[in-house]
Amino acid sequence: MTAGPPSAVDPPGRWRVLVLLSLAELLAMSLWFSASAVSPLLKAEWGLADSTATWLTLSVQLGFVAGTLASAVLNLPDVFAPRQLVVGASLLGAGANAGLALFAHGPAAALVLRFLTGFWLAGVYPPGMKILATWFKARRGLALGVLIGALTLGKGVPYLANAVFGSAWRATLLATSAGAVAAALVVFLFVREGPFAPAPARFDPTQVAKVFANRGVRLASFGYFGHMWELYAMWTWIPVMLRASFALRGLPHAAAEAAAFLVIGSGAAGCVLAGLAADRAGRTLVTSAAMAVSGACCVAIGFCYGGPPLVLLAVAAVWGFSVVADSAQFSAAVTELGDAAYMGTALTIQTSIGFFLTAVSIDLVPTFLPALSWRWVFVLLAPGPALGVLAMLRLRSLPEAVKIAQGRR
Repeated sequence: MTAGPPSAVDPPGRWRVLVLLSLAELLAMSLWFSASAVSPLLKAEWGLADSTATWLTLSVQLGFVAGTLASAVLNLPDVFAPRQLVVGASLLGAGANAGLALFAHGPAAALVLRFLTGFWLAGVYPPGMKILATWFKARRGLALGVLIGALTLGKGVPYLANAVFGSAWRATLLATSAGAVAAALVVFLFVREGPFAPAPARFDPTQVAKVFANRGVRLASFGYFGHMWELYAMWTWIPVMLRASFALRGLPHAAAEAAAFLVIGSGAAGCVLAGLAADRAGRTLVTSAAMAVSGACCVAIGFCYGGPPLVLLAVAAVWGFSVVADSAQFSAAVTELGDAAYMGTALTIQTSIGFFLTAVSIDLVPTFLPALSWRWVFVLLAPGPALGVLAMLRLRSLPEAVKIAQGRR
């Protein structure tokens, strides 16, 4: 089966929606690592232990898991207009993040507000993917790749803001909150669902179980879970490794923050290029290749610690490029393999389980760091992409794979 020309399948106005929705996701998802970016300053000001500082990130992950689980069980992205969810959740997430800057003076309030930030972001990410899927069929992999690329760039924005504002950590948090408010306005004023949107579904709590009764969706999700085991632990801890390695070489703190932005932000290019490739060569092939490269980087990156900064940055950028390049393609495969009426529920339960795994792998790195050092600790992430490759190659061999990327698997 071959795809026709995009113009024969996808409606006019789709590229405008892609640009606007990607901008909104970039701005809203900058909330995610806003506290992680300033955690060294919070540790110094509040006297936090390393384990408590780690929870500034873990609480966002767990909040997102709780939010996506609630959203999936209640079928929120399918029963309600996803556009409304994105607008409301962006505003509430901005409020929780701003509350950390304005009202928190210690870890207890900070952890609650970070949990709430993650909870509300559950209404931004999966519904945003569903909106975009209603505009694209022939180029869905590329479209979702651009969206996830923008989201990835958004995850790196707090580190760039931190390099600009320096010790003024409240300014970094407020800047990211302002971005999330702007995201809500963009979606409210300029974004609507496309012509491929299914009719609103009825509430059906059994859909959570039915998602994984579908063999194709199940294998695509297993690939995603292996990918997620690696992704957020890498995003969380590579900036810390860069800070430590750059400090050994006598480089300023701002250089490490800028490097962290470049490494995480390089994933945006990975997402777009992988989207282009997946629509042509197949999603299972592209996801497997990306996970093979990122898994190799899990092993290689440790040997660059303490060495020439440009070498470390180069390997880290390859890792940042490949570690998220496949992300959108798992979601695209689920939209193609699952029940269109409950597309939002399928995407949301997939992300919920995936992000639960991230909470485990994020905590694994500091637990084993004293024993393994930066040279070996990232090897603990390699089994995730390895198992993900096996799942996607298995999916590639099944009859269901003809539904993916219009027959390109």
